[in-house]
Amino acid sequence: MVYVEERNMGLLCLLGAAGNVGRVWKWQLRLLLLCFCAAKVARAQIRYSIPEEMVKGSFVGNIVQDLGLEVQRIKLGRARIFTENSREYIGLNSDKGTLVVNERVDREELCAQVSPCSLHLQIILENPMELHRVIVEIVDINDNAPVFPKKEVRFEISELSVSAARFLLESAMDSDVGVNSLQTYTLHPTDHFALKLQSRPDGTKYVEMMLQKPLDREKQEEHKLILTAFDGGSPQKSGTAQINIVVLDANDNAPVFSQTLYKAALMENSSPGTTVLTVSASDEDKGSNGAVTYSFSHAADSISELFTIDENTGSVTVTGLLDFENSKQYEINVQAKDQGGLTDSSKVLIDIIDVNDNAPVITIMSFSNPIPEDSAPETVIAMINIKDLDSGKNGQVRCSIKQDLPFRVKSSSSNFYTLVTDEVLDREKVSGYNITITAMDEGSPPHSTNKILTLRISDVNDNAPLFDQHTYTAYVLENNAPGTSIFAVSAKDNDSGNNAHVSYFLEDNQINGMTPSPYISINSESGTVHAVRSFDYEKIKELQIRVKAQDGGSPPLSSNVTLNIVIKDQNDNAPQILYPVQSGASVVAEIVPRSADVGYLVTKVVAVDVDSGQNSWLSYKLLKATDKALFDVGLQNGEIRTLRQVTDKDATKQKLTVVVEDNGQPPRSATVNVNVAVADSFPEVLSEFTDFTHDKEYSERLTFYLVLALAVISFLFIVSIIAIISVKYYKWRQSRLYFKSNANLPVIPYYPPFYADAGGTGTLQQVYNYRTTDSRNSDLKDVRPYSESIISLDASGSQTLPHVQEKGVGQNSEN
Repeated sequence: MVYVEERNMGLLCLLGAAGNVGRVWKWQLRLLLLCFCAAKVARAQIRYSIPEEMVKGSFVGNIVQDLGLEVQRIKLGRARIFTENSREYIGLNSDKGTLVVNERVDREELCAQVSPCSLHLQIILENPMELHRVIVEIVDINDNAPVFPKKEVRFEISELSVSAARFLLESAMDSDVGVNSLQTYTLHPTDHFALKLQSRPDGTKYVEMMLQKPLDREKQEEHKLILTAFDGGSPQKSGTAQINIVVLDANDNAPVFSQTLYKAALMENSSPGTTVLTVSASDEDKGSNGAVTYSFSHAADSISELFTIDENTGSVTVTGLLDFENSKQYEINVQAKDQGGLTDSSKVLIDIIDVNDNAPVITIMSFSNPIPEDSAPETVIAMINIKDLDSGKNGQVRCSIKQDLPFRVKSSSSNFYTLVTDEVLDREKVSGYNITITAMDEGSPPHSTNKILTLRISDVNDNAPLFDQHTYTAYVLENNAPGTSIFAVSAKDNDSGNNAHVSYFLEDNQINGMTPSPYISINSESGTVHAVRSFDYEKIKELQIRVKAQDGGSPPLSSNVTLNIVIKDQNDNAPQILYPVQSGASVVAEIVPRSADVGYLVTKVVAVDVDSGQNSWLSYKLLKATDKALFDVGLQNGEIRTLRQVTDKDATKQKLTVVVEDNGQPPRSATVNVNVAVADSFPEVLSEFTDFTHDKEYSERLTFYLVLALAVISFLFIVSIIAIISVKYYKWRQSRLYFKSNANLPVIPYYPPFYADAGGTGTLQQVYNYRTTDSRNSDLKDVRPYSESIISLDASGSQTLPHVQEKGVGQNSEN
């Protein structure tokens, strides 16, 4: 990145020269003179980035190209580099106008843990003078491995140690920064111990070793573990340390006192620290199991204030002021205890010898406990009365407390004192105080009495609940069950009691035109966010709500946080076939010529999925086909192509079933039927087209209808034939009856209406005789003129039958 700007540099040069005149005064003086001579100086800033540990002479950047200069300008302007650091890590190649590494750069030596690490240098040109600032950022490389402070660590652990016991380990150090710094630890072997990586409030991390399985010294007295620290660099580097664990023996012997009863006598004016006597107990165990400590057992407060016992030596000493008037004898139960917890007890009797001596007495007359944290200064906490039975100077008492507490003691009258606040209190910083009141007389030697007041600070609602983040993001899978827990927000209140009781509410204001209440609910106590209804990713992809945390104070305090709920897609939609369109009304068949080569594009199946992401990634497969060896479907694009050369033997009708499947889990799919006609001409396709238009059920129905129609047609044909034959037979019967009854019919002359004779007599000029040889047919045998015409009608009179009587008619009627 390069950017250039011009400025008035006169004052800048003057200040730069003055600031460095102590180290390079000669060069700076020359620079100062040049600055006075130049009215304006061009200035630009360039930033480069190089990895550390580059070899000398490595290329850094081309300043000629980045500043828009020429190499001749670099030479004539006597370009040089100025750095505030005495070491010149970067050099200038004037012949090429480039910056090169002049000295090996170690980022850890230069910047330690500071990141980013940069070198700042200036390039100065003369005639005219120009000053260009160059920043070279040194990028860290993984050249340092994690290192432990100690290569070997020793632990002594009792075999009675319980599981989950923790042991702090020293952290490794890595000089690199960022991802190249220390990232994680491993421990080997892990039969008895495991690692726990912990974080401190300041963000630093430390590692602990946790006991997982109880130790048994009798089985294994020593364990050797290897702790390995890894950084995040590439290649990854590591450092190791050895952990030696010595298993300590268990305790099986109790201490025993040398006496069951100890006696001593003591003056009542014995000063604190006076040794009364020494008790002693022995333990047959060795090492730490044989080390004995001493303590008072069930000692009353009065005993604890007057005497103490050294836990190591068993020496009983005076710690308080003895008073013969109060008690003439003290009986103390002493306990001896070893490191394993085994004990023995004894009794000490101390006789007090009377001496005239009294210490001050402190009486608390009134004590306000607790007090609110917003109490004003000079608020009275306690009223105190102090008296001393002595007289004169020995009876004069002074009262005081520690100076580092926000309280002070005021004297209201003789022997009466008040304890008041001296500063503003803050319960969130200190919730209570142990105030030690000391009363001391003015005798010689002086005697004093201490009184401890435990003061609690009550809470005031002065802190609002605070979320640990300004914005939360939750993810929920669509089609969730109503009432599903989506997320849980949490806010902390530094107050206590009801003032720290946080309740959570949804702000029902509209965000992007939507109100959250129909979709989201929140548990007011736990802050758990629930889904009111099932989400649909295709309708709602993201929902933003505002959550308010309110405490139980009066008046209540609150704060808000934004929760972004992102709906994640689920594979709940099957692919939809766009082409070919499946319809029972009309079906399109794809035509493939028989001359088609291998890879011929038949058609393309087009489908979509309304889901998103990988749920909408579709793949196409050929489920079944008339000839699977002939066609193939592209897995990604759905293109149907031929696998081999089409031959004349291939069937004209080809039916393919393609399944379209998405990439969801579980996947969803859809199928489509593709009809293909292998033919070279359209008539050839038409001859087989009907086979594509019907499925099996439709074909069965068509066959049924065809058979039924054929049966009906056959029946009608037979009926027609029978009817025709019956009519023919009926006519034949009628003609037979006519010939047989011909002699009995009356003779009726017939005159055709359109004919007249030539003589005007009204008779035909000539007549014709029709002679039949067989009365069962009406074929005309011969026609010849006859002198006389006779026309006979059938009995019905519906038609005229001409007949001529001649010789031999009766005899030849059947011939």
